[in-house]
Amino acid sequence: MTPLQQIAYIMRTELRAFVRYPKMRVAAVAVALLPALYALIYLSSVWDPASNTRSLTVALVNLDEGVEYRDHVFNVGWQVVSKLRSSHRFGYVDLHDAEEARHRVRQGSLAFALIIPKDFSSNAIPGAQPGGGKLVIYSAEGNNYETAVIARQFATELGHEVNESLNERRWALVLSNAAGSQHSVEQLRQGVEQLRLGAAQLKTGSEQTASAAKTLSGGAGKLQGGVEQLTDGMRQLGTGLRTMDARRPPNSELNRLKTGAESLATGHNELSRGMDELQVGSQKIREGVAGFQEEANGSLLVSTRVKDNTNQLANGVNQLDEGIKTAGHAQRQLAEGADKVSVGVGALTTGMRALNGGIRTAVAKLPEDSQLDELNRGASALANGNFALADGLQKIRAGSQGLSGGLDLLANSLPAALDTPGGSAAGMASSVQPVMELSAPVSNSGSGFAPNILPAALWLGAGIAAFLIHVRTLPRRAQHFSRPAQLLGKMGLPAGVVVVQALLLGFAAQQVLTMHVANGLAFMLTLVVSGLSFLAMVLLLTKAFGDAGKAMAMVLLAVQLSSSGGVMPVELSGGLFTQISPWLPMTWVVRAVKASLFGAFDGEWVRPLAYVAASGAAAMLLSMALGRWRFVKTAAMRPAVDL
Repeated sequence: MTPLQQIAYIMRTELRAFVRYPKMRVAAVAVALLPALYALIYLSSVWDPASNTRSLTVALVNLDEGVEYRDHVFNVGWQVVSKLRSSHRFGYVDLHDAEEARHRVRQGSLAFALIIPKDFSSNAIPGAQPGGGKLVIYSAEGNNYETAVIARQFATELGHEVNESLNERRWALVLSNAAGSQHSVEQLRQGVEQLRLGAAQLKTGSEQTASAAKTLSGGAGKLQGGVEQLTDGMRQLGTGLRTMDARRPPNSELNRLKTGAESLATGHNELSRGMDELQVGSQKIREGVAGFQEEANGSLLVSTRVKDNTNQLANGVNQLDEGIKTAGHAQRQLAEGADKVSVGVGALTTGMRALNGGIRTAVAKLPEDSQLDELNRGASALANGNFALADGLQKIRAGSQGLSGGLDLLANSLPAALDTPGGSAAGMASSVQPVMELSAPVSNSGSGFAPNILPAALWLGAGIAAFLIHVRTLPRRAQHFSRPAQLLGKMGLPAGVVVVQALLLGFAAQQVLTMHVANGLAFMLTLVVSGLSFLAMVLLLTKAFGDAGKAMAMVLLAVQLSSSGGVMPVELSGGLFTQISPWLPMTWVVRAVKASLFGAFDGEWVRPLAYVAASGAAAMLLSMALGRWRFVKTAAMRPAVDL
């Protein structure tokens, strides 16, 4: 047979089994539906948690006593509670004792609690410091990690909303105070009118004063100009004559200066001739280097390095020639300048000789009598201006009196102090701060998922342990044994495996994952009892329904994970999941794990674990009554696992 024929033969053989046995067809349909059913159950429990938040019970404890602030009475706590009730976001319950609310949260009957202290309004309204008003949100993180996350989000949103509401009320108070100032504005207008009349009189007097001051300024300016001219002229003249006489150079120095300038001009002319000769020599060097460069570039015996150095030498000689040309041009300009200096020095010495004679005649340049007469006329104009100024000052005085009266009325009309809001800018912007209080804290996100993962792992472990044996098969000798003996004997091997599974699971949680366990003994006992109870339930389903019972066990796992509240509060799943949650054993396993692992529910782990043990015992009792054993020869007892 070819490989394709071999494959076809095996497939036909398997197909005949499906045709011959109707149960196989039913099993195939069940197996095909199992993934879809599992996903449908689990996804429907987490489909829209936000629409079921009203099922979460939240306590409102309003202890706020209110405050009277700036002739207004405020009770922010009452406003916060009223707004929360109208929002219908959660299922709110009013309590009057903060400790009772905390106790009920720890027990698990409340999701979390909002506690408003009695001094909340007195700290929040003034806004003296940021976060002065405290809103306490109390949550038991170990009871349900997702509920604590919701509580944190609720705290953040509530703090933002309350701060916005308080800011709105503060602005309303500021605008109200501004409206009450309208009456003072009328009095202010009257004062301004009197101020205007006084200002008009002051203007008239000021105009006369300005005219008189102008006349006075003119006379005083002339007087000051004459006096300053006289004194400054005399002082400067005396100082200048003494300085010039003391520092006047003798004629011998002037002659030597003239001789030096002429020598400088002669030297520059000789230097110009030398630069011309230097330029002729540079031209010859450049021609020689150019010829050598041409021979070197055309010769095969000269190395490239020598050619490059020759080129650099040629460039340097060209730059030298250009520099000599530039220096020669500059030297010619210096020579021309030296000639001009020589001519100027000659004129300077001639002028200095003439200056010596002029110094002796400078004494005759003293001020004249006409200038002294101008000084007298300026003093007379100054006196006339003083009379006009006195008259103008009298009018200014009268106007000033009217202006003073108007200013007094204006000052009396203004309020003594501005009615400004108290507190600081940062405190008024954010005067309310939510404070989270947590009991049974969870160290990290992984630990928060543990109450959901550990029971699921125990259930899967119990299912796998059941696969190790043929659940319905017993040796023929046990046919006449008692039913408890038959069941307990059949459970012995998988029960031992389940106990080992539970112990290893607890060891991995504490030692490998380093979870902080509040009660180690209770935690390990919870895992062992839960694993054995789950094994009893899986054996019940398998004994009653055969291999279909194993598939039912997987579906039941999905139902329990969706209804146990291990991660997300079961109230958020809504509908059927909330109703069946208290009747499922995994719900109580989750509660016992949280109590022993985190200290949640006030550390009460005995009662939920008793419920789990009772459900396992009930499953064992039902296993004795339901289903039938298949008794076979002892030699036919074989493992269920084919390895």
